[in-house]
Amino acid sequence: MKLFIDGNNWRTRALLFVFGALQVLAFAPFGWFILAPCLLIPLLYGFLKSAPRTAAGYGFCYGAGLFLAGTYWLYISIHVFGEAPLVLAIFLMVALVVIMGLYYAAAGWLIARLCEDQSARLLIVAPSVWVAIEWVRGWFLSGFPWMSLGYSQIDSPLVGFAPVLGVYGLSLAVVFSAAGLLLAGIAHGRRRWVLVFAALIPWSAGLLLQNVQWTEEAGPAVTATIVQGGIPQDRKWDADQFRPTLTLYRNSIMQNPDSQLIVWPEVAIPSVVDQVEDYIALLQTDILAHKQTLLFGILERDAARQKVFNSVVMLDGEGRQVYRKRHLVPFGEYFPVPDFVREWMRLMSLPNSDISPGNATQPLLQTRDGQKIAVAICYEDAYASEQLYALPEATVFVNVSNDAWFGDSIAPHQHLEIARMRAVEAGRPVIRATNTGISTFIAADGTLGGMAPQFRAATVTEDVMPRRGLTPYARFGNAPVVALVLAVIAWFGRREYIVRIKSIV
Repeated sequence: MKLFIDGNNWRTRALLFVFGALQVLAFAPFGWFILAPCLLIPLLYGFLKSAPRTAAGYGFCYGAGLFLAGTYWLYISIHVFGEAPLVLAIFLMVALVVIMGLYYAAAGWLIARLCEDQSARLLIVAPSVWVAIEWVRGWFLSGFPWMSLGYSQIDSPLVGFAPVLGVYGLSLAVVFSAAGLLLAGIAHGRRRWVLVFAALIPWSAGLLLQNVQWTEEAGPAVTATIVQGGIPQDRKWDADQFRPTLTLYRNSIMQNPDSQLIVWPEVAIPSVVDQVEDYIALLQTDILAHKQTLLFGILERDAARQKVFNSVVMLDGEGRQVYRKRHLVPFGEYFPVPDFVREWMRLMSLPNSDISPGNATQPLLQTRDGQKIAVAICYEDAYASEQLYALPEATVFVNVSNDAWFGDSIAPHQHLEIARMRAVEAGRPVIRATNTGISTFIAADGTLGGMAPQFRAATVTEDVMPRRGLTPYARFGNAPVVALVLAVIAWFGRREYIVRIKSIV
């Protein structure tokens, strides 16, 4: 490994780019979770043995490789289905890769600076800096928490930490293990075995934590049906597809008279509410006959305020309740661009108008039998802390999405992995309905139930057990992990500052 770092700098950067790209294999749909710490070891060695500026370059290459391989599906959504010009699609992809790479460059610079000439610090500094950067990446400028290392551990022993410390706690454990194994590899004698033991502690502790039941059943079970329309994205808004879509979804009610709860995907009805009021009245009649509850995605329009919302409407045969999407997709649902760029988009017949966000805190949807449902639309479920407002009242989580935008890529699998993490963190079952997949039931421990085949119209029915109570993560959120890592960074940063001042004096 010494030759690897001390050799040609460009070769080193190229190899770290490849290692970053290979890190995608730790995430869904591949799930080779053990690669996560293993592929970090050469990167951490580069940070440890290099000057901060060089380490920043290493971090950038690693991050660029990770996001180029891990989010290539943006090209499908922007160019193939979004019909944006090829040049624009490539520009947006490259821009995202560069921005994400800069986060990892910052991690490399800071780790190298704080560990300079003190290899033992790596065990504490590297996990702290890495998680701090992931946390900032998750909210700064709207945030993009995709590819956080912790998600790769949904099927590993480390998942036991999810209901305690959340996904960032898992990331912390992964980097801690990688740093421990690296230091063990360059240590001698008894110290080597102590470091190996330390690196394995999180895995053993996570395994033990999986046996703890943080929440309890709040039965009886609810018989629920998820409906997957299977309508290709390039046909979803076609006029000749509209009536068949309405028929397909309405038939799902008739075909599942024993289901208490039926869930359709995001914008299942490709319209705005005020244009399909007659259809909604028919749905109310249908579900009243069987005392059912229906959740479906649709657009809402507030003509007075000239606003459009991406919403989920709940019908119970008598009234309706609404949840409006709060965290919108930049360049998909809103466009943070100057007016002249928006005008150019309009002239190019590209989407250029904004969806409006719903209120940050909204009432939970409540069923006839008193169950309270927390809804996340599309990638809202990637923002873990934003879901905590619903607890402890929510007994069931529902995620509706339209991952058809990403075709037959790894994106729907990654999104499902994120939804599974939310279930474990909150200790709640998740009902997940998408347009073309992956639609499934997720238990409170993250295990998968019945699943609809991708890209086909399908319904899946399963008994869902509501749960109550609070996991430690639901109670405290990211605060414990964030406070810990920031305190570590501040402590070592202060020490480094004092040492430099003394050397100058």
